[in-house]
Amino acid sequence: MFGFDLMSMVAGLPGLIIAMSVHEYAHARVAVSMGDFTPKYTGRLTLNPLAHIDPVGLIMLLIMQFGWAKPVMINPSNFRDRTKGEILVALAGPASNFLVAFIAMAFLIIWGSMVGSTTGLRTVFWLIIIYNINFGIFNLIPVPPLDGSRVLSAVLPYEMQYKLAGLERYSFLILIAIMMTPVLSYILIPIERLILSLYTSILSVLLGAFL
Repeated sequence: MFGFDLMSMVAGLPGLIIAMSVHEYAHARVAVSMGDFTPKYTGRLTLNPLAHIDPVGLIMLLIMQFGWAKPVMINPSNFRDRTKGEILVALAGPASNFLVAFIAMAFLIIWGSMVGSTTGLRTVFWLIIIYNINFGIFNLIPVPPLDGSRVLSAVLPYEMQYKLAGLERYSFLILIAIMMTPVLSYILIPIERLILSLYTSILSVLLGAFL
């Protein structure tokens, strides 16, 4: 998912920090908009990376390709519509990553067409695009505590919700197994390519008249 060499890690650091910060901020923003002010009271309603980055999780992500940010604490009982709130809050994180990737790709195309860009700048922005897309896809996997499991839980009958929640005790092992086998590549790569192709097509239409 991520590169191991020093240059890739340095170039990829902005993308990872942006991906984590925007992802958690989006959870917090939507939770507040749905009626739960817990993220605001706990200082998570901000884009400041210091509020969201778990240093150990970031180091693990850089080195081991498996890491985490500080989870945003929410109280679903405060939502005006609990089911809708849980689904929207869960989807907000991955959706924000896909949006950031789209904006970064647009910027890279516009900047490159107007003034050109250095190899270093292209690498940094390309990694912002890739990391945000992959971060969004990964978090949609329906394994607790990832966002995909929260969406799935919100629409399952109570009995199934209970069984899904029970998987969380094994989630670390499940996620390690996913990361250490080709399974993740089979999930990420085709979806990543599809999203990149979609973004390229959309931007070619939107920017074609201006570039």
